[in-house]
Amino acid sequence: MIQVLTSAWALLFGMFLLMVGNGMQGTLLGVRGEIEGFSTLEMSIVMSAYFAGFLGGSRMAPGMIRRVGHVRVFAALASLISAVMILYPTFADPWVWTVGRVLIGFCFSAVYVTAESWLNDAADNSNRGKALSLYMIVQTLGIVASQALLLTADPSGFVLFVIPSVLVSIAITPILLSISPTPAFDTTKPMTLRQLAQVSPLGVFGMFILGGVFSAQFGMASVYGAQIGLSVAQISTFVATFFVGAVVLQYPIGWLSDRLDRRLLIVAVSALGVTGSVLGMVLGGNFALLLGSAFLVGGMSNPLYSLLIAHTNDFLDHDDMAAASGGLVFLNGLGAVAGPLIVGALMENVGPGGFYLFTAILFAILVAYATYRMTQRSTVPLDETGSYVAMSPASTTPVAMEIAQEYAIETDLDGEDDTRAA
Repeated sequence: MIQVLTSAWALLFGMFLLMVGNGMQGTLLGVRGEIEGFSTLEMSIVMSAYFAGFLGGSRMAPGMIRRVGHVRVFAALASLISAVMILYPTFADPWVWTVGRVLIGFCFSAVYVTAESWLNDAADNSNRGKALSLYMIVQTLGIVASQALLLTADPSGFVLFVIPSVLVSIAITPILLSISPTPAFDTTKPMTLRQLAQVSPLGVFGMFILGGVFSAQFGMASVYGAQIGLSVAQISTFVATFFVGAVVLQYPIGWLSDRLDRRLLIVAVSALGVTGSVLGMVLGGNFALLLGSAFLVGGMSNPLYSLLIAHTNDFLDHDDMAAASGGLVFLNGLGAVAGPLIVGALMENVGPGGFYLFTAILFAILVAYATYRMTQRSTVPLDETGSYVAMSPASTTPVAMEIAQEYAIETDLDGEDDTRAA
């Protein structure tokens, strides 16, 4: 762990600041949109635009990096992020915000791809798992910490937009000054979606569904909080609780994943997601119970992401795992683009409760489909399953997914060597 921190501290610190900026602007727009009088449908389009840009960025960034290099891509896009954040309060129009969100989603995705390739280059076989874990923890902690900054100024003014802009600008400094070698960059050609669906129907379907669940949390939770009359402090606490649940429950569920039938665990975790959603929908007027529902929904959706990846890997050869990563990220991104739009339509028609109604329906669909798949294919023996690697849908790109797949392969091969030696 010390070795990882020594070699990659600047990258991890920079990513922490980037996630603080990203998490802060996402929640702030939901609050400011309510102040500006934007409709729920308008805000859902604004929030969905980020995921459309992110999806495009994750697919185009590799080509950009090959053409002009890591340093130029990282510096140019981080600068653009900083500029767009300043423009939000200057042009308080939902369509301007939509364009800004597309740009920011695109830029953040490309910045993550660049940073993750540096991370992979800084790690080796002995510490890749620790490096990836630290990277995911830093990202989540950055989003949680960002919510506290919402209390430092009036959301109707400019200051709260200036803070994330400055943080993003500062974030690139330690990275660019301390990371001198430019890593070789290449990505694996992805499997087709048809091939993926043939290998793991549950993995493909589940990743698409989960994209909608996560984007509802990340994009529309602050809009929901503003509509039910929460204060800014309560909204920031509410949004942060989703990610606190993710941090706390990720590893216990991962521990179970290596000891139980993963499809059964997917059913159980999804059922708890339904429970948390119904709790929020029925008892959301009680703030303490609302936080409990956020903790449960966030704590189930993030581990589900890793569970679905591990389940898919159980049916893949090692040589195909990296190739599958691009397709899984793409499917999750498609679901993420649709999520806020559907949530916005529900909230327009049934009220704020449509936020939790949406997540409850998606979790319930996943319960039903995973149960059905258990009747269609026999269980993979536990001694033949691959490793569970903790991942977060908050900012995962194909590069991070490939790093995780490499680590899973290395862990599995080490386990096979130990078994033969015994």
